[in-house]
Amino acid sequence: MKRSTILFSALALALAFSAAPAFAATDDLDVRRLNSSLDQLSSDPTLGGYAQSEQARAREAINQLAQFKPKDKQHPHYLYLAERRVDIAKAAAQLQDAQSKSSQLDREHDAILLEASRLDAEMARRQLEQQRMQNQMIQEEAARLQQQGVEYSQALDQAKAEGEKARQVAAAQAKVANAAKKQAAVAEAAARAMRDLNSSDGGAPANTPATSTPKKSKKSGGN
Repeated sequence: MKRSTILFSALALALAFSAAPAFAATDDLDVRRLNSSLDQLSSDPTLGGYAQSEQARAREAINQLAQFKPKDKQHPHYLYLAERRVDIAKAAAQLQDAQSKSSQLDREHDAILLEASRLDAEMARRQLEQQRMQNQMIQEEAARLQQQGVEYSQALDQAKAEGEKARQVAAAQAKVANAAKKQAAVAEAAARAMRDLNSSDGGAPANTPATSTPKKSKKSGGN
């Protein structure tokens, strides 16, 4: 019973000594100030998620500072370490935030460049398609003109052939007309010669037949 009482007293004394730094921390304005600064950093919606390891080291340095009272010789040394740890945590968080923003800007820049490249490629594709359509239209127009030229050439050849045929027909008709004129002239000359001949024979027209003397019929008086 006596031994258990002694052990209980020793345990209570150890707990009292271990709780003494935490109690002192509540009275240490530097610890309060550093804890408040670190809490403000960790609760910041922008920076709070960065520099987690540096924040943990700063929290550990503040806890070490809390082990000493302001009048202890080690207090200024641990105060300096805790302040530097808090400053490092803030700087690291700001640096990581800046790096994150820079990376975001780089990604946005790359996205803009990619979009610009895509737009350039799309514009180039449209220009190429437009040029292809223009070339196709030019080729179709050239083919149409060529076909039209062939048709004109064929029509010209046909017109020449028809003209030549008409010329031949006209020449043949002229020959027939000349022959007819010659025949008419010959017939007219023959008719004139006939009239001249008839006139020299007695003045009877060539077309008037000669009058024949009727024969007297023999009448027998007694027969």
